[in-house]
Amino acid sequence: MATVEDVRWLGSSLERSYEVFVRGRLKFRVGSIVYVAFSLDETEMGFGFPKEERAALVASTPEKFHLPRESEMRFNWVESSLAELDPVEACEFVVDAWRLCVPKKVSAAYDLTHPGGPGPDRPETGPADGPANGGER
Repeated sequence: MATVEDVRWLGSSLERSYEVFVRGRLKFRVGSIVYVAFSLDETEMGFGFPKEERAALVASTPEKFHLPRESEMRFNWVESSLAELDPVEACEFVVDAWRLCVPKKVSAAYDLTHPGGPGPDRPETGPADGPANGGER
């Protein structure tokens, strides 16, 4: 079972990414583009995902994933139940959503410094310490 804290450290540490609260909801952005958002009760995580692939993702595990509400179907977006995701899987979706928003050279640089993916590099100190680089961006 994943929680917001399992991915918050990651969203705060990705290049060009920053955390915001909009109407009480935690969201991560690159510039003005939201690539991850959590429900008010922190049980759901919405994330950027290619439109052409989302129906297959939802159909593969409907207990884990669902389509966004009708008004958001125009966006590259899918929603998930955090209780059904494991923490590493949640981190992978965060990184994949982030990749949709950043230039390819930024994404490629991340791959060079994190060859094992997002899971193994989690800071020992945990998410309470804030962004991994020591401050706001």
